[in-house]
Amino acid sequence: MDDGVNERFEPQPWARNPHLQSVFASLKFRLRGTNPMIDTARELIVEGGECVRLLGCHSVQPKGTAKGLVILIHGWEGSSDSTYILSTGRYLYGNGYDIFRLNLRDHGNSHHLNRGLFHGALIEETTTAVRSICSLGKGLPCYLVGFSIGGNFALRVARRQSQSKIPELKKIFAVSPPLDPYEATLSIDSGPALYRRYFLGKWKKSLKKKQSIFPDLYNFNGVMNMKTCMEITEAIMPYFPDYPDYRTYFRQYTLLGDALAGLSIPVVIIVSEDDPVVAVHHFRKLERNEYLNLSIQKYGGHCGFLDPFPFGCWYERRIETLLKEDQ
Repeated sequence: MDDGVNERFEPQPWARNPHLQSVFASLKFRLRGTNPMIDTARELIVEGGECVRLLGCHSVQPKGTAKGLVILIHGWEGSSDSTYILSTGRYLYGNGYDIFRLNLRDHGNSHHLNRGLFHGALIEETTTAVRSICSLGKGLPCYLVGFSIGGNFALRVARRQSQSKIPELKKIFAVSPPLDPYEATLSIDSGPALYRRYFLGKWKKSLKKKQSIFPDLYNFNGVMNMKTCMEITEAIMPYFPDYPDYRTYFRQYTLLGDALAGLSIPVVIIVSEDDPVVAVHHFRKLERNEYLNLSIQKYGGHCGFLDPFPFGCWYERRIETLLKEDQ
């Protein structure tokens, strides 16, 4: 168990602002230059069980020379083509790993694949998809890296390894994962307007697209003028009859206290004290075990950790260093 004391993220003083770190992490200009991972990518549909289909992109090293297979899961309303996914994938592909960029349901260009609507508690299909993707490695060691809500999904995949182990899966990373999604949603709504407008715009666009594909199932016209994420969450709860209210729904993927106490696979969590979305105090209260490596950094924002700013990325280097330990 390591609290990240021996490996610190120390950007230049002028690059320490958490909003600067968070916003620049998603800007496309960071992807300048070639990306061999994209050049070799093949789009695949992965089975998630019970007729669920998820979309992803698989990039394989030439001549079967891969050190392992890394599965990347984006954040809420991101995709397999989000800047931080393409950047991390390019870095790890360049260091010898096969890459699979997985889209969660209704993310990327996958809205047409499933009639059901995405929500944060869909861990069964995500775990099944990860299992299917690991089989593509044909015996290679596999690693899972999730960002923001994708990190929350990754942690829940980790929790399930004690009951239903994926043999090829060796280590799991979560970057800036919300442990309390209800609180994180409130943070988006009450924090700087930039984040709220960003997520609201992308979410409304996604809901509109889902409605256009399945007009017999969905009518989101009433939410298009809503001003907060919590307001929309409450408004669409009737589409999730398994949950009587939004607080019950959020509890399905809340990971507080002893939620990670039963880990049976190495897990690395990277989070910053200045994250504008995720509250760091929840991580300090987690019950520990030998498999949990918690790296709490002073700076980094939300899925930022850019250094040299803005093109370099500290967590990419850190993840690759930790992967080498398994070689």
